[in-house]
Amino acid sequence: MTTTVARSPQVTDFELGPELQQFRTFVQGYAREHLGGAARCDAEAKFPREAVQAAAKLGLLRTTVAKEYGGSAMGNLASCVMLEEINAHCVSTGVTISVHNSLVNSLLGKWCSEAQKRRWFPKLVTGEWLGAYCLSEAFSGSDAAALRCEARRDGSRYVMNGAKLWITTGSEAQLFVVFARTAADRVKGISAFVVEKQWPGVSVGKKERKLGLRGSPTTEIVLENVSVPADCLIAEEGQGFTIALDTLDGGRLGIASQSLGIARAAIELIRDTVAARKDAKGRPNASQAEQWTLADLASDLDAYRLLTWRAAILRDKGVRCSTEAAMAKSCASRLANRAARAAVTVLGLDGASGATPAERLLRDARITEIYEGATDIQRLVIARGLTSPA
Repeated sequence: MTTTVARSPQVTDFELGPELQQFRTFVQGYAREHLGGAARCDAEAKFPREAVQAAAKLGLLRTTVAKEYGGSAMGNLASCVMLEEINAHCVSTGVTISVHNSLVNSLLGKWCSEAQKRRWFPKLVTGEWLGAYCLSEAFSGSDAAALRCEARRDGSRYVMNGAKLWITTGSEAQLFVVFARTAADRVKGISAFVVEKQWPGVSVGKKERKLGLRGSPTTEIVLENVSVPADCLIAEEGQGFTIALDTLDGGRLGIASQSLGIARAAIELIRDTVAARKDAKGRPNASQAEQWTLADLASDLDAYRLLTWRAAILRDKGVRCSTEAAMAKSCASRLANRAARAAVTVLGLDGASGATPAERLLRDARITEIYEGATDIQRLVIARGLTSPA
């Protein structure tokens, strides 16, 4: 019996191409040069404005925007590679860039009209304006369809009233993507709008006091009789919920990548500590438990990075990736929390005292299982995707 072996067997390529490898090296250089102040931003709850401005100058705020609108059109995989590197150094900078690219720029690029893109992208891709995504409210967190913010049609305008909570970059953004109710139907009555901060009736409310990501301002956005021109409606009335869910697929890739960055930073702390354990004769002396912890976490990091890249590639191809993005976000965020806890444990006093980044990583990691859909919501998304693939 003879067998024929294909000359060019089909295999899955797990390596980044030359362009993305070069881009990753470029982002690593940015991180080394501009993200050294993460501890200070955390301690002072100070927005990393200089780091974000530097990112804008280097083109890191336009990776998901088409070239005809001033973007680099690098896509979701490149964004994931970039965000892992940034978040391994400073999660406050990382989440600012993630929201701007994945929840604002991507949404506008996919759903806005030509005129709308020409209107807003020039300021967004250069970093002159930062964007924020306004979906959550006091009574609609995980249940986004329960939102109460209202946009009532009045001639050529909408009159918008309501308040949005837990808005990332809320006090720094100049452009808000706001989801509001335009009809009574629970789902089909939701529409999406672009609202500019400078308009009368738009104000920033309370700033949240947070466990982690202290350099990233999370605020309330108050909308009081805001006159929104009808040409600021995104797509059509009633499409807001569809837009929100589609955009969250990309947002979850951003948080998965953030989680990978946090996990990697924690694992590197553990690795360095384990490698430094020596006996009196200079021989490796780390405990078996510490070595097993390092091995398991490092293995999961590689696995979940590939899970994230798979979802990003699907999204770049225009294939729906709700299930895959939820898998990536759920797995990577839980890993970030496990790795950060392990780092504090292995480093002991140095881990818990703030003498190393471990304590900050532990606080920063917690939010990754909460925003962009809590872990249990991701489980529901995954289960529904598996049982109702259509």
